[in-house]
Amino acid sequence: MKRILIIHTGGTISMLEDKDSGAVLQTTQHPLLGIPLKIEPSIHISEKVIFSLPSPQITMQHMMTLANFIRDRLTEFDGFIVTHGTDTLEETAYFLDLVIETSKPIVITGAMRSSNEVGSDALYNLISSIRVAGTEDANGKGVLIVMNDEIHTAVNCTKTSTSNVATFQSPQYGPIGLITKDHVLFHHTILNRTTYPIKTINKNVLLLKAYAGMDGEIVKAILSCHPDGIVIEALGQGNLPKDMVHALQSCQTKNIPIVLVSRCYKGIVQPTYGYEGGGKQLKEMGMIFASDLTGQKARIKLMVVLESQSEYEHIVSEFEEK
Repeated sequence: MKRILIIHTGGTISMLEDKDSGAVLQTTQHPLLGIPLKIEPSIHISEKVIFSLPSPQITMQHMMTLANFIRDRLTEFDGFIVTHGTDTLEETAYFLDLVIETSKPIVITGAMRSSNEVGSDALYNLISSIRVAGTEDANGKGVLIVMNDEIHTAVNCTKTSTSNVATFQSPQYGPIGLITKDHVLFHHTILNRTTYPIKTINKNVLLLKAYAGMDGEIVKAILSCHPDGIVIEALGQGNLPKDMVHALQSCQTKNIPIVLVSRCYKGIVQPTYGYEGGGKQLKEMGMIFASDLTGQKARIKLMVVLESQSEYEHIVSEFEEK
């Protein structure tokens, strides 16, 4: 008997469409809570609502609470499913992947259409997630995102469309597995995974997006927020306008780590260009290159790493030596 715990946190999957106004609204009772599910008799389902929040309202403290909730029940259950709003689903999934050390499956799912909308994917995604969490092949693959008949890793998956039900994609790698009517099929696996067993999350890391003509004024302004770290979605392979360089040097004199990713959704950052503001100069200045992470995920990882370690060399190794 597989014991699976479904943890509800809110989001569209927990909402209903108002047929008069067309607005998708929160409800007092989760529409999928306790609903009869057509699943394998060898799977026993338990459910718990810990939040009822639209995902833009999810904070790092909510993510930490969720992680600790799961960790406290690792010996009690064989797998976990988290239902979540899609706007920040990938961030919660990646956070859980970073901080929970277990080989048991943890599956995150949601819906692009609420339960009473035409063509709703809510119930189907939930049942698909149960099927994935109930298979032995899901063990040891880290936190998984299950949506629209596909299985993705938390580290690679991102929301690519505002409303399409096929929004969750892993642009550079593709899904790790597929779900058919009869089977759960894994065709890729993860090569390595590092976890950080933190219990609290309190670091202040800010995320900036580079653009043509950007200067150092915004960097100077955010210093008043006393950030513990900064992540910048740089241009191309990891380049910035030259007028940002001096302000970034000021950050480094204050021992604020700066992590670079690309604002492109494919490829990796690397110190290729030697002009002023180019990746080679930035690397020589001490910027940290985060390979192929998105900005939002690099921010989460930097927060997690800083929670237990502040030495520059250690931070570099956590981002660049994977």
